[in-house]
Amino acid sequence: MISVPIRDMSGSECGTYSFDPAEVADGISKQLLHDAVVMYRANRRVGEVQTRSRGMVAGSTRKLFKQKGTGRARAGSIRTPVRRGGGHAFGKKPRDYSYRMPRKAVQKATRMALLSKFQDEQAVVLQRWELAEIKTKRVASFLGAVGLAGSSVLLATEGVDRNVYRSARNIAGVTVMPGNELNAYDLLRQRHLVITVGEMDRILGRES
Repeated sequence: MISVPIRDMSGSECGTYSFDPAEVADGISKQLLHDAVVMYRANRRVGEVQTRSRGMVAGSTRKLFKQKGTGRARAGSIRTPVRRGGGHAFGKKPRDYSYRMPRKAVQKATRMALLSKFQDEQAVVLQRWELAEIKTKRVASFLGAVGLAGSSVLLATEGVDRNVYRSARNIAGVTVMPGNELNAYDLLRQRHLVITVGEMDRILGRES
């Protein structure tokens, strides 16, 4: 059983959140997490690099001089890759690096990454986000109160919370994301996680 204190916006403890690790994942597979991270990073690659082939560079296609009788090596057009200004041989072309793992494997990897945050004591459970207006100072003071100032932190909100996003977007190392968009890559990329009680209940299926 994992038990962590529930914090309010002032950083004070206001209860305890307990759950069975099996409710989140049946274990942690480093290989599955690795495969998921590689997939997400591959999908972020643009792959639009390109160099000019001999058919793309400017220049005549006429043979430079006759094949025999000049005493020089035979030569084709001025666009040949062996001449300066010619096209690239086997030049790079646009490429799509993206691919998809099975949906259930991706979901399982996300839950494993979430469980690892609690097992490594890198997760903070927040009672609720109480931001009636956009206040960066309020979020910064909360992070300082729970010992996360200056760290890379992922703030998980219940749905899209514009006040939290706009309050935290200028704090270095802080990323805000709706809880239903959490994935293994973002959970592992940020060192710490702040997640609300309501979002944890949704993930564990405890919603009434």
